[in-house]
Amino acid sequence: MLYLNSAVISSAVEKSLLVLILICFSCQPKHDVPVTIELNNNWQFKKATDSVWHSATVPGNVFSDLLDHKLIEDPFIGNNEEKVQWVSETDWEYKTTFSLNEETLQKKHLELNFEGLDTYASVYLNDSLILKANNAFRAWDVDVKPILKEENELRLIFEPTLKYEEAEKEKLPYELPEGNRIFTRKAQFQYGWDWGPKLNTTGIWRPIELIAWNNVKTDDILIIQEELRDDMAIISVGLLTQFGDKEDLTLDFYINDSLYKTFDSYKGPGITFSIENPKRWWPHNIGKPYLYDLKFIFRDGRNILDSTSVKTGLRTIELITEKDNIGESFYFEVNNVPVYAKGANYIPQHSFQDKVTYAHYEKLLNDVVDANMNMLRVWGGGIYENDIFYDLCDEKGILVWQDFMFACAMYPGNEDFLENVHQEASYNINRLRNHASIALWCGNNESSEGWQRWGWQADRSETEKEEIWSNYLKVFDSILPNTVSTLTDTPYWESSPKYGRGNPKYKTEGDAHDWWIWHDGYPFEHLEENVPRLMSEFGFQSLPSYETIRYINQNDAIEIAPAGFKNHQKHSRGFQIIEDYMKRDFPVPNNAEDYVYMSQLLQAHGITKGIEAQRRAKPYNMGTLYWQLNDCWPAVSWSSIDYFGNWKALHYKAKHSFEDVLISSKVENNILKTWIVNDNLNSEKGTLSTQLMTFDGTVLWKNSKEIKVDSISSVIKRQLDLRTIKFNKNETVLVSTFNNSTSNFYFAKPKELKLKQESIQKKITKSKTGFTIELRSKTLQKDVFVFTKSKGHFSDNYFDLLPNQTKTIEFLTENEDSVNFNIKSFNNFIR
Repeated sequence: MLYLNSAVISSAVEKSLLVLILICFSCQPKHDVPVTIELNNNWQFKKATDSVWHSATVPGNVFSDLLDHKLIEDPFIGNNEEKVQWVSETDWEYKTTFSLNEETLQKKHLELNFEGLDTYASVYLNDSLILKANNAFRAWDVDVKPILKEENELRLIFEPTLKYEEAEKEKLPYELPEGNRIFTRKAQFQYGWDWGPKLNTTGIWRPIELIAWNNVKTDDILIIQEELRDDMAIISVGLLTQFGDKEDLTLDFYINDSLYKTFDSYKGPGITFSIENPKRWWPHNIGKPYLYDLKFIFRDGRNILDSTSVKTGLRTIELITEKDNIGESFYFEVNNVPVYAKGANYIPQHSFQDKVTYAHYEKLLNDVVDANMNMLRVWGGGIYENDIFYDLCDEKGILVWQDFMFACAMYPGNEDFLENVHQEASYNINRLRNHASIALWCGNNESSEGWQRWGWQADRSETEKEEIWSNYLKVFDSILPNTVSTLTDTPYWESSPKYGRGNPKYKTEGDAHDWWIWHDGYPFEHLEENVPRLMSEFGFQSLPSYETIRYINQNDAIEIAPAGFKNHQKHSRGFQIIEDYMKRDFPVPNNAEDYVYMSQLLQAHGITKGIEAQRRAKPYNMGTLYWQLNDCWPAVSWSSIDYFGNWKALHYKAKHSFEDVLISSKVENNILKTWIVNDNLNSEKGTLSTQLMTFDGTVLWKNSKEIKVDSISSVIKRQLDLRTIKFNKNETVLVSTFNNSTSNFYFAKPKELKLKQESIQKKITKSKTGFTIELRSKTLQKDVFVFTKSKGHFSDNYFDLLPNQTKTIEFLTENEDSVNFNIKSFNNFIR
């Protein structure tokens, strides 16, 4: 028998383990994939004429950097906006240094990718000029392998837009509407709008990356639905890949992390595959927004050379514009189903894009879904949004009407400008075309309407007018539609609206912007009698939340008279228009806190009147998108969600008016008509119950009947001759219920209602997510507003509390053990 000591055994075991490790290691795939190095560190900035450098944040902009160093006052407070205009008129310089190791430098390909430079920038790498950028909406790729070394300096000089704009302006024998901004391809709203400040940013607003690779790099993926049926989907994928000197590569293709197929000796340019019984992507209110995860791995044997993936939804979408006996339809079909568009117009969430975080996108788009919206229009004076915006719209089932970034102006038509536009369009269509949520590309906002009816043609020669209009057509009737049709199958629409409101056709063809209310002072009832095929803009202002007002004034009191606060009303007649409309329909409070409350009720009253009239007119009308969803700074504006994310009365009431099953009533010639609007793909059966009651709860008349409402319909389900019932219109409410839907309908203007004074009892209970609030009153309490200084969100607000019924709402908040709740009711303002 042979005995070995422990040392010998230990040595043998170690050798065996080492061999095993080496064998296992040799079995692992090796990687030679492209390497992306984000150049977001060590940045500094200064005025070009200064010698002192300050640290900078990239991505970012010069305003944010100046604020971080307290070199300017916050332009969102008071009148500070006026004090920072010099920033946009100054040359700014940014620089960073970065090191590269020998392995990176030995890569065959080294490229710098600039995803967003705002706007006129000269870029130097190790003192070599490598780029002159002139479009904030384009990415720029530069081969820098001959210039890079172990230690590198990247330097950018930004020049004011005004310098280039004045030069271009001098080349024209006439002046184009509207101002210098038309010559520069950047966010137009930064030049000031009637809801936003003049804060024309400069800087590196999207990432800069160094991409190092040897053999394979996939630049883009194109998903093409060849066929989509219930039993089968046939999909082609175009892989826009650079292969270097490699041949006979292997491509592994995964669907939802499962290997679908391996393609040996792959040479491109793409693949075709099929999915049995495919799951479709739907807008969230009528189905599930299902997404497929497609992944592509290039290999040379076991050596992985590149890996890339994309999420996409399978769906068809069409814009249906067909002549009929009234005019021409305008609606969207998703998967061959007519979809009623419900939502709002979206603007950038901040004047300084670097301040918008993932949490902001997540919250705002959750608020969109929570309010039963299924479409957002990305307005043409803002930005082509960050990828995360569209990713979240895909995931949440929100359709996106995407404007190209042109708004309320006529644009030049010289060769350099047109080529810049073409490159901008190509880049952004390629970037966004795989998103299931993209429903439409629209050429511009209101430029056609402006030319036709805003006086832009006055005092111009025929030759001048022909040239300006010809340049308009070059962009919006040639370059943009041709680029869209070449790169994607998404529909294109030239201009929103199709006709201005001065043309009678605005009600019978295309989409409409109805600004007879607000700008022209028409009463809200105008919206009930003038319904277009799809309303893509209409709106009314209100004051923002108490939190926003306190921030603007830097004062704990609610004050709307200071000059600093008035600077945050950018419409020249805004305050007076609010006052005029309030006098018509509502009491006008004397103190600021109550006036803010009343302005929000006024806004909600008018816009929901329009929403419900448009939905009742279905299928003649197939969409309503109000102006506007959000704010880019603390402001008095048309938004339903203010700068700090607080829901105004409009957002709460729009949530009800956008319900998939809506009860909506109207009186016509003493006949009370009640519609049931059903946006669901299934019919609805249930009991329609109606009660006519006084404000103290006395029931004067009631009726119940079983009804069926067809899918995707709007039908009158009850008619009542009011002359057959004795009641006081100022003291009565019609309460209707159908399944989970409710409606309270009033027969008089709010200020004419004879509401009663009575206390509201409240019971507050701490919950896991915040607080539960139970409210009750002996009389009807109209438009109950619960508020607090604590940060959080109310599940419902500005609601009617029916007599002798308990209403329960939630206040969602974090880290609050005790909250002081206050209550306002419209009853308090009726005398």
